[in-house]
Amino acid sequence: PSLATGFSETMSEQFEDRLKSAAERVDGVLADIVAAGPSVPPRLGDAMRLAVLGGGKRFRPFLVIESAALFGVARTAALPAAAALELLHCYSLVHDDLPAMDNDALRRGQPTVWAAFDEWTAILAGDALLTLAFETVLDPGCHPDAAVRAELGAALAVAAGRVGMVGGQCLDLQSDKLGDPAQPDLGYIRTMQGMKTGALLQFACEAGAILAASGPHDRAVLREFGALIGFAFQISDDLLDIEGTAAEVGKQTGKDAAAGKATLVELMGIDEARAVLRETERQALDKLQPFGDRADVLRAAAGFVTTRNR
Repeated sequence: PSLATGFSETMSEQFEDRLKSAAERVDGVLADIVAAGPSVPPRLGDAMRLAVLGGGKRFRPFLVIESAALFGVARTAALPAAAALELLHCYSLVHDDLPAMDNDALRRGQPTVWAAFDEWTAILAGDALLTLAFETVLDPGCHPDAAVRAELGAALAVAAGRVGMVGGQCLDLQSDKLGDPAQPDLGYIRTMQGMKTGALLQFACEAGAILAASGPHDRAVLREFGALIGFAFQISDDLLDIEGTAAEVGKQTGKDAAAGKATLVELMGIDEARAVLRETERQALDKLQPFGDRADVLRAAAGFVTTRNR
C-alpha cells in the first residue's frame, strides 16, 4: 500500500478520475497539434498520430497541470506546456522502441511505430515530435510572457538532452549492449535512472513553478520531488517488468530480466527494491510539506507511482 493513501481516502479515490480527466484534456490538445496539415507528408503525419494518440496515462502532463495549480495557474493555461512535454515523451518512446535500441514491437497494447510502418518512418516521426515539442512550448499560445516561454524551453532541453533523458538512455544501452560496466552498481543505476526517467518528471513538476513565475526555492523543491517520484516510477516499472503481464502493462514484459538489464530490482531483489520504493515515496511526500493541503493531488500522485499496475 502507498504511504499517501492515509492522508485522504477521498482524494485517493478521486485521483484516478482526476488523472483520466486531465488525460482527456491533454488528448484534445495533442489531437489538434498533430492534426493533418497540407504541408505534412501523409505517411509522417500518420506515424506521428500513432505515436501520440495511441493512449497512455498522460502522467507527465498531469504533473505539469497539477504543479501549476499549486500556484493558482488555471489548468487550461498549463495545457500547452503539458502537451509539449508529452510530445517529447512520445518521441522518446518511438526511438526507444526501435530495433537498435530496446527492440519493442508492442506499446500501449498496439504495434509500435516502427512495427506498424518501418524504421526510417519511426526515426523521422520521432524527430518531428521532438522538434514539435519545442515549437509548442515556445509558441506565444503557451504563455504570454516570452521570458517564461524561454525558461520552459531551456529547462525542457536540459531535461531531454545529454545530461537528462538521452544521457540516461546512453548509460542504459552501453551497459546492456556493450557490457560497460559489466556489473553496474547501485550508484550507476541510480544515476542512469535519474537521467533516463527522472529528468522529464523533474521538469514536469518544476514547469508549474516556471509557469507561475515562482521563485527559485519553489522550483528547487518541486524539482527534488520530481526526482524522487522519477526514481520511484522506474523501480515500479522494473517491478512490473518482472511481475506484470503484457495484457496488464500494455507492452512485452520480462525483457529486462531476460536481457540482464541493469535495474535496481536485478541488483537488490524484489523485496529490498520494494522497501526502497516505499522509502523513496516517503521522501517525496516530505518534500511537499511546505505546500500544505494544496499539494494533496501531488501526494496522491506519489502514491499512484508506488502502487501502479500498468
